[in-house]
Amino acid sequence: MGGAIPSQAEMRDSLAARHGQALQARLEKASVAVCGLGGLGSNIAIALARAGIGQLHLFDFDRVDISNLNRQQYFVRQLGMPKTDAMKENLSEIAPYCRVTATQVRLDEENIPSLLAGIPIIVEAFDKAEAKAMLVNTVLEKFPDAWLVSGNGMGGHASANLIRTRRLGRHFLLCGDGISGIEEGEGLFSARVMACAAHEALAVIRIIAGDFASPDVKE
Repeated sequence: MGGAIPSQAEMRDSLAARHGQALQARLEKASVAVCGLGGLGSNIAIALARAGIGQLHLFDFDRVDISNLNRQQYFVRQLGMPKTDAMKENLSEIAPYCRVTATQVRLDEENIPSLLAGIPIIVEAFDKAEAKAMLVNTVLEKFPDAWLVSGNGMGGHASANLIRTRRLGRHFLLCGDGISGIEEGEGLFSARVMACAAHEALAVIRIIAGDFASPDVKE
């Protein structure tokens, strides 16, 4: 039997005690899109919600499958649910005051300009290389002033120390080892996927904190 849900003020004060009042205020005002809710995106969404991000825009076309359970943040009871609905449900239990919009859609070159318009930080978290390239190229072309955080290379069981964050442009950060993929046959392991997702989520927090305000800041 669960206890009473803390008030929004209690949740805010608890986060501010850990993150500092000034940064927590910036996090609470932030708006972030997470594109893809698989191994990367489901972990990123939860990490950002736990940090107190004020608004999350979630996009995915897929449903929760048994093959997802080894690395994605869903439950057996959610099998068959749209990932957007399942993640919104999970986030409501983790961060009840985070404003979440969840859209079940396959993002493409045609709908990205309207669906992602006005969102200052966009996170790419797709599974397939061609989908990643499509979103990155479209966002860089259509929204040059938006921040873009992408993931590339988290397959296999090589050391997580190989995963890192690189700044490839004024507003473009890439996380991962840049090499490994599932096509190598070693598959995706939760711990290593989560390590890359953590890099992406932390990159978002650092953007909000102003760590990359100067174009001269490199990673």
